[in-house]
Amino acid sequence: MAAKGQDKKTAASIVSRRDFLRAGGLSVVGLSVAEKAALARLREQSGRKNCILLLMTGGPSQLETFDPKPDAPAHVRGPLKSIETAVPGLQFSEAFPRLAERANRLAVVRTLHHDAAPIHETGLQLLQTGRLAKGETKFPAFGAIAANALGSRGEIPPYVVLPKPITNTGVNIYRGEGAGLLGDAFEPVMVTDTADGAATDDDRDASESMPSLLDEAEQTRRAYGDTRCGRLCLKARQLVECGVRTVTVNMFDRLAGQLTWDCHGRAPWGSGTLYDYRDELGPAFDRAMAALLDDLASRGLLDDTLVVATGEFGRTPYINEHGGRDHWPGVWSGLLAGGGIEGDTVIGRSDRLGAEPQDRPVHVGELTATIIKLLGVDPAHTLTGDDETQVAAAAFSPIDELIG
Repeated sequence: MAAKGQDKKTAASIVSRRDFLRAGGLSVVGLSVAEKAALARLREQSGRKNCILLLMTGGPSQLETFDPKPDAPAHVRGPLKSIETAVPGLQFSEAFPRLAERANRLAVVRTLHHDAAPIHETGLQLLQTGRLAKGETKFPAFGAIAANALGSRGEIPPYVVLPKPITNTGVNIYRGEGAGLLGDAFEPVMVTDTADGAATDDDRDASESMPSLLDEAEQTRRAYGDTRCGRLCLKARQLVECGVRTVTVNMFDRLAGQLTWDCHGRAPWGSGTLYDYRDELGPAFDRAMAALLDDLASRGLLDDTLVVATGEFGRTPYINEHGGRDHWPGVWSGLLAGGGIEGDTVIGRSDRLGAEPQDRPVHVGELTATIIKLLGVDPAHTLTGDDETQVAAAAFSPIDELIG
């Protein structure tokens, strides 16, 4: 029987950082039974918990996603119908029938909010770091925090962003997905989706040869859907399976010039309308996330992989003159599954118009703290920056109802 250190060396040699950077992430499809076992032991030795954040870039409307208000006036409830879910009394928008069927696996937080400026950049910072930058001090994303506190599994990069950083959100400031004060050593590896965007020249880009989706069974690829969203979710599963601790999936890496969740109903920013939630955005996301949950479960990875889906804020509780909704950090919804989270759970309740929390308000920084805690990092753990600045890993306490 091989010694424990030998097991670790074997697994690390299979999935070295060099191989990852050359191959853009290592598919486990071609590994032998012994190599897969070594990889599993390495994950066990270095902490099993993982996280996939499905970042619904642009700020999806709470009313057209996971907190519909069917009894509200028409100018509030919007054009989409509500549907029942597998959890009695819990309704989703008609755009998410697959997630509705899997609601007993989900925890729904309906009172996320923040009180900073209603712009994408503040929401993205608060969601990913739990804090707003102070002057030149930028705080690290939870993925960088886990990389710093827990290290990597062998030489596998611990923190990956798919497909690349978010740009063109309106204001050119920090968006929260970097390592901030922790320094370059903990920056995420970028895995560019070559089907949807060009690779960069960044030496931390790992996209020269992504684990081929053709290595996956046709049935699996079909389950996720042949969409940007489906491909990114499938890649996220591949990366977690090969040992990446945290994967942030930017559903859209820019807002201008394409359809995103930023549904103002007018160009150049957010030209989509609420009907696009029903006809395009919702169905692609619904299919991809449902497939991700099923796929992780079938591979024995869901219990150890926290899946979080949310945006950087919500939308106004009234429809604007262009048939869209505008920025609204007063309340929005998020989904969590796996990673030790109990399903069949609803945290908080918004008011009858979906405008603000009615009970159990949850600051978005509490969600960040929850992710940090479930990854295995003490929220009170002290982070020391390159300049010797010291801060706690989390600025807020975790959501107690989700930790158990």
